[in-house]
Amino acid sequence: MTVRTIRATVSGRVQGVGYREWTRRNAGAAGLAGWVRNRREGTVEAVLSGPDAAVAGLIERLRRGPRSAEVTGVAIEEIAAPEGLPAEFEIRPTV
Repeated sequence: MTVRTIRATVSGRVQGVGYREWTRRNAGAAGLAGWVRNRREGTVEAVLSGPDAAVAGLIERLRRGPRSAEVTGVAIEEIAAPEGLPAEFEIRPTV
């Protein structure tokens, strides 16, 4: 199994629409580790880590988002798994 870790930055109407909770539920269901948070400039940032196929599947879901969101872009950056990455996917405070 190949493990992949990415940072996703999601833009559009993605704050105040349940995007973080939706991401937490979907990531948890896919068995992914990591976190999601709002950024003050209006984007949502997530770090996802797990099997390549599960990460790729969630990236596709991030591009659609929950019904109430209007996603205009998803930037993906491959990263090394950071120290202390939570095994259970969590919502972090806004930065």
